[in-house]
Amino acid sequence: MKRSPILAIISAAIILTACGNAEPENTATEPAGGTDEEKVTVAEPAEEEEDYMEKVKDLITELAPEDIYKEREGVEYPKFEKYTYYSQTAERDTGVNVLLPANYDEEKEHPVLYILHGYWDSEDWMARDIVHIPTMLTNLVQDGEAEEMIVVCPYIFCSKELACCTGMNDQNTLAYDNFINDFMTDLKPFIEENFSVSTDREKTAITGFSMGGRESLFIGVSHPELFGYIAACCPAPGLVKSTGSPYNLEDDELRFGDIKPKLLMISYSESDGVVGGNPKTYDGILTDHDEPHLVHVMKQTGHDHTSVSPHLYNLFRMIFR
Repeated sequence: MKRSPILAIISAAIILTACGNAEPENTATEPAGGTDEEKVTVAEPAEEEEDYMEKVKDLITELAPEDIYKEREGVEYPKFEKYTYYSQTAERDTGVNVLLPANYDEEKEHPVLYILHGYWDSEDWMARDIVHIPTMLTNLVQDGEAEEMIVVCPYIFCSKELACCTGMNDQNTLAYDNFINDFMTDLKPFIEENFSVSTDREKTAITGFSMGGRESLFIGVSHPELFGYIAACCPAPGLVKSTGSPYNLEDDELRFGDIKPKLLMISYSESDGVVGGNPKTYDGILTDHDEPHLVHVMKQTGHDHTSVSPHLYNLFRMIFR
């Protein structure tokens, strides 16, 4: 039996953008993790991952059907609930929104999807009605197009000095990058202790929007033993050197070794004037490294929820199947 976390309220920011430029320097954050014995190290053949992506690639649609965002009569729709956990990394209480399936069963291990917000925002951004996560996911489960899962939307600004983002500069950008340590040391253990989630990598996924997309790629490539599914929507620059600074990785480090994700996907909007061509740069680097991945291109959306919802629509139908 899982114990109930403490309910709390954290205010949401509403500005959408991506990180700015800074003087180049290698500012990679050292990932925090457990011992080798605690990690899953059994690699699956690369051919299996390519085969999985080949099978699901035709599921990608530019936009989701509008009716998938609408509640249906007689269907129970769950709601996000706000919890707090103590972040040793940031040395403060931190908010996280969690969506449990309508038929949540504590005796059953559920797949878990982590969704990370963008610059200036909070854990409340993805939980807004305009993103449609509870309605869309529930409808897809009802239609047999998605699996039941737990969705976790954390606060990814992680600083001991600042409680929230104060500007677009290196200090603030690196606080977002520091979330990799909060995730490993604080958030992931909190979720696994308080909710019935699977720790199997094939039942664990991560994605994010804008700065959250940068961080989902960073966490995913740093800890491939944890995630079977890694995705990013309109990822912000700076993950690798060629996309800006402060950066985390050299271009050659954006690759997976023996443990490759079953699904690696980048979604981006051709009309996105915020992150520019950086998603295409990430795509190009992965292609140069012969890393299997899928690309979802949107022509009618922008750097906001209009890109996030279609990205999640595709992702929900691809993961844990």
